[in-house]
Amino acid sequence: MGAKSIENTDRLYWLGRYSERVYTTLKLYGQRFDSMLEEGEGGYDEFCRSLAIPNIYASAEAFGQAYPFGKENPDSIYSNLMKAYDNAIELREEIGSETLAYIQMAVYELNKAALSDAPMIEFQNILDDILAFWGIVDDQIEDEETRNIIKIGKRVERIDLYGRLKAPKPDMVREVHRLNGRISRTGLHYNEEVPGKLDRLIEAQELDYPEIVRIIEGILEV
Repeated sequence: MGAKSIENTDRLYWLGRYSERVYTTLKLYGQRFDSMLEEGEGGYDEFCRSLAIPNIYASAEAFGQAYPFGKENPDSIYSNLMKAYDNAIELREEIGSETLAYIQMAVYELNKAALSDAPMIEFQNILDDILAFWGIVDDQIEDEETRNIIKIGKRVERIDLYGRLKAPKPDMVREVHRLNGRISRTGLHYNEEVPGKLDRLIEAQELDYPEIVRIIEGILEV
């Protein structure tokens, strides 16, 4: 992998994964927030089950606070954003201060949302910050391998989440094609059988979502 350390490669990959995890789960949380509160336990219970995270919440109100903002909850949006931030801090020299700044702004907006009685505006700002982060990865990071590793982390996480959430087939096809078109350019050690298996799975008339999740989870060779 040239001069790029294994440690930094891992951080780049997980920066991509955690930033995508925050983006997709926060977007879904915002879309389903009202219905989850209306449906009571069944609403947030289904949300947790679809993401394969434990339902540790005693009520819809507890979920509404602890899932986005819980600092001690390893599955919270806050925890995942801080994992992205920690990786970005360590990668400052590789990704640049301007790229890092958008993750920092997302953290600021989430802390602001935790104090708000109506946090949806701040949630939208977080989504915008992450979109800007991905845009500046393309615009400001000169090293192609660095860009590609972040993007592969993003695609792996998106396919994993889309599989769990049973996303529409066109969305899944698009993400698999994007992953398969880039992964060979990263220098990552990956299971070369996975892209072909994913291609065959998305060609089926009915998607086998659990199998897609199982396959994508084994894409990197440890």
